[in-house]
Amino acid sequence: MIEAQIPEPRSLQTSAASPVSPWLHRFAVLTAISTLGLIIIGGLVTSHGAGMAVPDWPNTYGYNMFVFPISKWVGGILYEHSHRLIATFVGLLTAVLALWLWVRETRGRGRWLGGGASVLVLGLMGIRALSVYLILACLSLVVGGFSLSQIKNNFAALRWWGALAFAAVILQGVLGGLRVVWLKDQIGIFHAALAQIFFVLMCLIALFTGRWGQERATPFVRAAIPAAKRARAESRAPAQNVFAWLPPATALLIFAQLILGATMRHQHAGLAIPDFPLAYGKVWPSVDPASVTHYNQQRQEITAVNPITAVQIAMQMAHRIMAVLICGAVAFCAWSARRKLGVGNPVSKLTLGWFGLILTQALLGAATIWSNKAADVATAHVMVGAPALALGAIVSIVASRSLVLARGVLAAETKTLSPFGLQASAHTGLK
Repeated sequence: MIEAQIPEPRSLQTSAASPVSPWLHRFAVLTAISTLGLIIIGGLVTSHGAGMAVPDWPNTYGYNMFVFPISKWVGGILYEHSHRLIATFVGLLTAVLALWLWVRETRGRGRWLGGGASVLVLGLMGIRALSVYLILACLSLVVGGFSLSQIKNNFAALRWWGALAFAAVILQGVLGGLRVVWLKDQIGIFHAALAQIFFVLMCLIALFTGRWGQERATPFVRAAIPAAKRARAESRAPAQNVFAWLPPATALLIFAQLILGATMRHQHAGLAIPDFPLAYGKVWPSVDPASVTHYNQQRQEITAVNPITAVQIAMQMAHRIMAVLICGAVAFCAWSARRKLGVGNPVSKLTLGWFGLILTQALLGAATIWSNKAADVATAHVMVGAPALALGAIVSIVASRSLVLARGVLAAETKTLSPFGLQASAHTGLK
């Protein structure tokens, strides 16, 4: 018997040669943590009803935002103005990270063109005029779309991940400003949804710039494995199949749940149903006009400006049902990983942590109702939702790469697999 190492696909070999930059990874982690802090401050703004505490933008009560007197940081202005300053800080970190990734992965004319464009955009943002920001927002949509197409062609090209993040943070900032200028709650919903996507982007960049991401290539190397071998591996590894679709599907469900929650917050419908686990004392509340009128007479939500509607009650019930579905899906992911991959497997550990976050999120949602939507509790509910979505994306990436590599290894009749890297050997008998 002769033990032979299985050669990796060329795409894997190319990525393995990429050097790991500890400081780049640390900076990406710092940007991700700062983004989470920004989401927390944004949750405080919404929970305290301070979204319009500063009625102008990009200035603050006529002052340049950076010289607004500290003595005037009172009441809701404290939350909203702090939110703007931290958003600017996160935008600057993202610009530096995008430039760092671009310079690191490009050479020659492309390096200078990309770097010059980034500096030019930062200079234009310093003009602080609404018309300039609108132009930059439109350009960010174009750059974001082009970056997505490049990522689809080469998932491991981190420079395009950085460009996508830079475009997203510009669009996010402009949406936040337009929410104030145009007085549209609907813009606030898009602003909240994009914040979640941006945080996921930051977490994935932090993952890819670390040792795990740089030691091997993209998880989407399935094309490097011949179709016939993939089919044989699929039939021989049915235990792995659930990880191909369940984690990403669950992550999408969490994203939909977060959007629904943002919609309720911006419509002041967070307590459209004031009791839990029942709803107005029933398993399913009545939504006929007479019942809704009676509910409005008994409402206890202090921050509600408008009476609730039957649609808002239905949204609240949908939010609860989706929460149950998410808990079940994540629990099944954790159970499947533990049963099929073992307790010590990294995917098992990640899914267990994911389940812990989801349970915490559910308890905070119930506490939001029991506390009559206390601002700090509602903000904590928002805060945990963002890491739950990001961890779902990370689990999807890790499990996807593990599955792809597992299929390739099984097709070549190997014996061992580590989901954080391919460590396998094949035994070939020669007579």
